[in-house]
Amino acid sequence: MAHAKTSYVCLSCRVSYKQPYDRTRQRVCPSCAEPMIHAGSAFAAPRQRDVAAWRTLTALFNAGVGFRKSCCGGPGYRPRTLREVRERMTHARRSGEPVAKALTRRDVP
Repeated sequence: MAHAKTSYVCLSCRVSYKQPYDRTRQRVCPSCAEPMIHAGSAFAAPRQRDVAAWRTLTALFNAGVGFRKSCCGGPGYRPRTLREVRERMTHARRSGEPVAKALTRRDVP
């Protein structure tokens, strides 16, 4: 049976590759040979030169937030700017809510 394609990301090189999903195999970046992050099948990479977008993604991936499809077809809300990330991180710190959950909130109270 063929595996569905999913995205793997190298934050250092700011690249993404679609590969068949295989949880038993660690993917490495072809450019720097560092381990790649399994981003999920609903991931859409920003342009390589969009440094702010890659910083936003770094915060999401470091918190364990991925881009996997849900029952409704998409990954749900994800912040798109560093400002949105900061707002949600501040909310998490003040409220005690887990960072990953706070980062996926559409609205911050």
